[in-house]
Amino acid sequence: MQQKEVVINVVNYAITQQVNLSSAEYSSDVDEFVKSGLTPIASDLVAPRRVKESPVSLECEVRDVLHMGEEGGAGNLVMCVVKRMHIADDVLLEDGGIDQDAIDLVGRMGKAWWVRASGDALFELAPPKLGIGVDQIPYVIRRSTILTGNNLGQLGAEITLPTTEEVEAKKEDFNVRRILKNYTDGIELREQLHEMAKDLLENGQVKEAWKVLLIDKSAR
Repeated sequence: MQQKEVVINVVNYAITQQVNLSSAEYSSDVDEFVKSGLTPIASDLVAPRRVKESPVSLECEVRDVLHMGEEGGAGNLVMCVVKRMHIADDVLLEDGGIDQDAIDLVGRMGKAWWVRASGDALFELAPPKLGIGVDQIPYVIRRSTILTGNNLGQLGAEITLPTTEEVEAKKEDFNVRRILKNYTDGIELREQLHEMAKDLLENGQVKEAWKVLLIDKSAR
């Protein structure tokens, strides 16, 4: 690698076509800023120029380049240390965080595919706590044909399980009472409880879902 400094310019939707054009295999003597129409501006600490239109630019020092192979799909892994970060004012929130809708990022996928990280594609996921883990979920729940891997992840993130008293009190819930009244077969009862728990999990009511699941005594 000739240059030991790089600038990583984050790509948003507004410049996707220009960035895509710059990725064409031009010869090394061709200025891709000129070809793409993007605006070069001087960096503060490194020689390579930044892209003015990019919402975030990282000035970096290259520490190592790992060659990942010769076969199709192989590439180079560039290890960098960020020396300075530039963030556009219009994507910053008052608390200093990034407005994920305003930044409107895109990502490169395989072949001609890209992805736009905005609107309904965005969702929040709370950082994990030191939960009990999926391995500590009772076997009959863990092997459920109704609950998904995401559901099990939610259950495993709980730090403590409901008490016996809380589980017994949950039996007074109208929907639980209906299930207990209409389903006496063990397998059918379990399936109905799992369906109810799944609905609760999809609405973020993890503790309530645990109470429902533990009504099935084989799950305790």
